[in-house]
Amino acid sequence: MLNRAPTIVREIMSRDCYRVTGTTSIITLAEGLALHRLPGVPVVDHHDQLIGFISEQDVMGKLLQSAYLNDEAPLVRELMRNEVLSVSPTKSITDLAQEMLSGNKPKVYPVTEQGRLCGIVTRRDVLTAILRMRYL
Repeated sequence: MLNRAPTIVREIMSRDCYRVTGTTSIITLAEGLALHRLPGVPVVDHHDQLIGFISEQDVMGKLLQSAYLNDEAPLVRELMRNEVLSVSPTKSITDLAQEMLSGNKPKVYPVTEQGRLCGIVTRRDVLTAILRMRYL
């Protein structure tokens, strides 16, 4: 545990994060989101390069439709968003907090170095870090 309050994203991000590929079924995705208690996850290629993002909201309607019609569930690549807000592991936590306050921002940010996924950081991670800054 840190003896000081964290100041950059690398110090608070989850390194071993749940991620999916474009060929993942949305059923498998939904199970993973529930298991890991995440509102969304990064989509990566076979080199762990970030290629998209997919959230509970992105799949809920299609999953419901698939269950109702007893159809084959679509793949992540059919529903993922290709434009993804990601952050650097060296980004200041306070700068990220300020960005999170402006506009409609995601609850989960992929953390990337040279386009490669190295972790995720959530609003809860940032909130916890700010509390530590206040009390340490």
